[in-house]
Amino acid sequence: MPEELYFIKTNPTIAKINLYNKLCREEKNILDFLPDDKQTSLEIIKNKLTDSLETLTREELLPIFSWFNNQYKADREELKTQLFINGFDFFYEILSENHVKNFHQILSDYEKHSKHHLNYVTDSQKFNQFLIYGIFYTDMIKRDEKNILRDFLKSDYKDLYAFAESQFNANEGNLAIEDDASTIYTYFSDLYDMTKYYKGSIIKLHIPK
Repeated sequence: MPEELYFIKTNPTIAKINLYNKLCREEKNILDFLPDDKQTSLEIIKNKLTDSLETLTREELLPIFSWFNNQYKADREELKTQLFINGFDFFYEILSENHVKNFHQILSDYEKHSKHHLNYVTDSQKFNQFLIYGIFYTDMIKRDEKNILRDFLKSDYKDLYAFAESQFNANEGNLAIEDDASTIYTYFSDLYDMTKYYKGSIIKLHIPK
């Protein structure tokens, strides 16, 4: 399996009903995807769902995703539809291994120097701040003289722009991702457009190779 990165909007209310009931109806099927002590793992997941799916750890969510993926692997759109019905809106994905690594490199740099850690589940405001930083940072690597989005955001986020500029200079332009800069920039701008008015939590699900 290639290295993949998924971004998910959550609907805890729907998951509390639909996903919980699906787990109860299809218990024998999901057990095949759970780690050792399968029945206990399933009961923990079900109990957490009665609170909120956002309390699930990455290790608890991955088997659920693998289960759905196995059921609908022949039809990716149907997979996304079924996940949505059960409380997961997989609204964006990065499927290139190299691009995933570059995205994480920028994220790691941001977390290290900003002291703001983006957890596996993060609120949209913190996620949005990182995306704006990423837009500024990758735009500097691209060296575009004209960029309407950058100029629009720069007027409202001067501190973030200064931070991105400082990191760009400290990294000497980060030429390691220069060839992919336009694509990585597109990821940041797309994600920003899809989440700028969203007020809920976002799950960043990394599936390693």
